[in-house]
Amino acid sequence: MAIKINVPTPMRQHTGGKAEVAATGATVRAALDDLGRQFPGIADRLFEKPGQLRRFVNVYLNDEDIRYLENLNTAVKDGDELAIIPAVAGG
Repeated sequence: MAIKINVPTPMRQHTGGKAEVAATGATVRAALDDLGRQFPGIADRLFEKPGQLRRFVNVYLNDEDIRYLENLNTAVKDGDELAIIPAVAGG
């Protein structure tokens, strides 16, 4: 399965500058794990510990926040699009 992952600008240093990368997997977790296998440096930016996204990382599947679906266990299919959105804070 090919899933397109949109990588935010601050994390592109870990993907060789690529804004979009292809990953495979049956779930969001599997696709992000595949992304981490392809680009090892990005895994530390995404995960607090294995299987737990960092608090400031939001992931959207086809414009839907995975927190309101099945989180990392949300099923994905060929052609789906994941967007990694880092939280922004400040005043």
